[in-house]
Amino acid sequence: MRALLIIDMQLGSFRPYELRQDTFAVIDRINRLSDAFRKNGDLVIFIQHDGTKENCFMPGTEEWSLLPELIRGAADIFVSKTANDSFYKTDLQAILRSEGVKELIVTGCATDFCVDSTIKSALTRDYSITVAADGHTTADRPMIPARQVIQYFNWLWSEMTPTEGGIKVETCDAILGA
Repeated sequence: MRALLIIDMQLGSFRPYELRQDTFAVIDRINRLSDAFRKNGDLVIFIQHDGTKENCFMPGTEEWSLLPELIRGAADIFVSKTANDSFYKTDLQAILRSEGVKELIVTGCATDFCVDSTIKSALTRDYSITVAADGHTTADRPMIPARQVIQYFNWLWSEMTPTEGGIKVETCDAILGA
């Protein structure tokens, strides 16, 4: 079984929407992937960062909420986290094991923080990983535009020494077989 991980696509990270690279196209591609996963009986897992009063991800607040444009299904799973790594002190590993998941498709925000940390953590757990090359986003960083950050991480992940599961980077169309 496969699982689509949709990491931190929360309102607090997208104020304004233009803050992130290619926001609406990324949302559209994630929705296309999630629709295909649901139709195939695979898992769709939304991962949300839980913050504190000191940041904008306090559970239950508007900023903590998922982007309204993301399509949700009745069987979708929601996991809360408090660190960049979606596996750290969460139920994600237990959920994946109980459902027999061997392959992860990774999408979300932010490329260089939570997406990267989750990918590297999943590698050490021997999952087969496909990163949706055009299904993750980030903001401009000091001296580095978001577009270049995304290109760099797509290259980095494609060059990583694979574990038993392996890792590849493909466009959403390639993942969908379009």
